[in-house]
Amino acid sequence: MRRPPTPWNRPRPGAHRVRVRVRAQLRRIPLRLRLRRTRGRLLRRTAIAFLVLIAALCTAAVVAYRLTDIPEPHPETVTQSTVFVDDKGSYLGRRGPVDRQEVPLSQVPRYVQDAVIAAENRTFRTDDGVSPRAIARAVLASLTGGERQGGSTITQQYVKNALLTPEQSLSRKAREALIAIKLDRTRSKDDILAGYLNTVYFGRGSAGIQAAARNYFGVDTRNLTVSQGAALASIVNIPSYYEKAGSDPTVTATLKARWTWVLDAMATSGTITAKQRADATFPAFRFYPPGTTEGQRQYMIDVAAKEAADQLGITEDQLARGGYTVHTTFDLALQDATTEAVKNVRAGKENKNGKGTTLHTAVVAIKPGDGAVRLLYGGSDYARQPFNDAVGGAVEAGTALDPFIKVRLGAPLSDLRKTAAPTPLKLTSAYATVAANGLYATPYTITKITRDSRTVYTSHPETRQVLDEKEAYFLTELASGTYKKPSFSTSPTQKTPTTPTTSFTAGAGGGITRRTVWSTTLNPQLALTVALFADRPGEKKNTTVPAQLPNDPPPTESAAETAAQIWGLATAGAR
Repeated sequence: MRRPPTPWNRPRPGAHRVRVRVRAQLRRIPLRLRLRRTRGRLLRRTAIAFLVLIAALCTAAVVAYRLTDIPEPHPETVTQSTVFVDDKGSYLGRRGPVDRQEVPLSQVPRYVQDAVIAAENRTFRTDDGVSPRAIARAVLASLTGGERQGGSTITQQYVKNALLTPEQSLSRKAREALIAIKLDRTRSKDDILAGYLNTVYFGRGSAGIQAAARNYFGVDTRNLTVSQGAALASIVNIPSYYEKAGSDPTVTATLKARWTWVLDAMATSGTITAKQRADATFPAFRFYPPGTTEGQRQYMIDVAAKEAADQLGITEDQLARGGYTVHTTFDLALQDATTEAVKNVRAGKENKNGKGTTLHTAVVAIKPGDGAVRLLYGGSDYARQPFNDAVGGAVEAGTALDPFIKVRLGAPLSDLRKTAAPTPLKLTSAYATVAANGLYATPYTITKITRDSRTVYTSHPETRQVLDEKEAYFLTELASGTYKKPSFSTSPTQKTPTTPTTSFTAGAGGGITRRTVWSTTLNPQLALTVALFADRPGEKKNTTVPAQLPNDPPPTESAAETAAQIWGLATAGAR
């Protein structure tokens, strides 16, 4: 029912006719003219909507940036291993869950830094921490299911490797970019580069530039050459592939091509001179995987690790994770040569040995009057036998202790006569005392321990006179069976018997029942002992009992020949 017209709803005179005329006029205007008249209004509305969207995105980005905190590095990226080196600083081995040792950027040569930048992110010194182009590629790959994209800038790689998980998703990639930008604005480029170099993976189990320098070239980071630095920088691209460089010809050739590309880029940018580029030659790599001598070194590391932990008053686990450098007394070249010499002797005997019988060889060398252990061969295969025959093996002494029965001994050598089965280390230290004219020195394997370029421990030889000098001379001559009246030095203030190089062989059992053979050689510079013994499984589970040594070739001859060979190696450098 229609409402009656009122003053408020009564139609104006002629309004209906006006609307009809307008509609008629619009129908007569072409469509393209009508669209032209409305296009400006549509463009304005679209532009406003776009600006609102951009403003919303910018606001969201600013809010996200302010709410994003730079996380702490993962524990495994800051955990450092402890490295052991020999008396000349050569790499011996490590202990720890991750092969990583942190070094300040000041110890990384500038050309090594520039090589990594040339290989991974040439705009690193000037960019804002992110690469928009790389981020766009990563987003497109995630949306289309394409191949995963790399970490782009060095800053982003550091964030991904050390601060975030390696998860591949848009949200994680966005967070990575925000953290990278914030990191770039709050920390120096040098700090970021140092963090990257100390955490990036180089293959061969090496996390960080220091471990990589040792594992690939056997040097500290500060001693890397231009060529070596460029090679390590090239490896970062595909470390699991390039780690075989030097042993796999195909891998080596591929790496050499990338190495050339990196050096050319450095020369073009001026970070190395034309002469440095011309002089660069592809470096030689340590063989990978390691040889058989690598496993044998674990015997030495076991002993040195225990001594280092005791001296620092910490556990061995704390030592392994502490990032220390343990400088040992060992001569690595002599150790490796001994491993080869003993392996040849063993190979000639084991084939003729009885079934179920295991032949053991232990070798120890000590510096008389000082106690430094120069050589420690504890077994042929640490993986199969972690027990160290050199420091823990209770080997029948037999006639090896006979000379000590007739002289007066002070502690701790006085206890030596109370045991029929001394360890090779203890027997060698006893004869080292004889070579030092009765001055006993406690055996030690560590010269110093450093951490973060600071020395935290330095060893000091512990010595005491336990044997009269004349009796020491008498004991030496008696052991070798060539006793004669001692000759004294011509010094008017000191009359000390001269001690020539002496060798003797002794042991337990005789004839076909020979169970142990000791062969010792000594002079004032070195005391070296080779012990041969055998055992077989006992009646009870996991037990062994002594067994006779093989008679072909005669064990006394084998021990004496091995000792003479190693002695020649040990003293060759001193002549």
